[in-house]
Amino acid sequence: MDFESNYSLIKNTSESAAWSSKLPQGLDLEVSHHPITMRHIANLIIAMERLKGGEGVTMGTEFKDKDLLNFLLESAVEEHIVLELESAPPASRRAAGFSSTSQYECSVTDSENKCWVLMNEAMELHAMMLQGGSSYHKVHLNLSSYVTPVPIETEARPVALGIKGSNLYLSCSKSGGRPTLHLEEVADKDQLKSISQQSDMVRFLFYRRNTGVDISTLESASFGNWFISTDMQQDYTKPVDMCQKAAPNRLTTFTIQRHN
Repeated sequence: MDFESNYSLIKNTSESAAWSSKLPQGLDLEVSHHPITMRHIANLIIAMERLKGGEGVTMGTEFKDKDLLNFLLESAVEEHIVLELESAPPASRRAAGFSSTSQYECSVTDSENKCWVLMNEAMELHAMMLQGGSSYHKVHLNLSSYVTPVPIETEARPVALGIKGSNLYLSCSKSGGRPTLHLEEVADKDQLKSISQQSDMVRFLFYRRNTGVDISTLESASFGNWFISTDMQQDYTKPVDMCQKAAPNRLTTFTIQRHN
């Protein structure tokens, strides 16, 4: 433990006076200009700790090498722990996700005034012109809005869309090598109240970006730049599906009309 130092503990009397002012009343400090050892430094530190009422300090006027080593190791471990705690990320950032805050009933029509209609046998949504007494075929949706504890990179609002009166929800997942729109049954709707960003439940979320009064686009939260869309013409063979925004003959803007 006798590692020699080429430096004096305190170099001049002005520094001695500065240190003396910090010591308890009645205690003076003797300045030495001779080389000091690690033992001297450790003895001084332990003596100061004892004066401050520190716990776990070895009693006696001399300290064994084992005592000094344990003291120095304990100091090093304590400092390491403090640094780790200070650098730990906030809990909200580690547990970032989507939390449902509100829900309301709505219906959706595309920019050509075609309404979403549910085809039960095919489990698909189609966009159709409805007139007169056929308006009851229009699908009513429950739109749930979400917030995130950590800001997301888009100004759009995360939403989930469920068919009113059922357990069916719109979702986006890959099929045939491309993102496609699906209707999935969710037996436990509580699963959708809080969704982790790393969970595959994100497939049920869409970013709603308003482009006008009640006019919005619906982008997949799982697949960026893929949007819910309808065919430009009323084609009964082409369901509501996903497309990239620049896709020809597809409509990606919708009027979302609130009913309550």
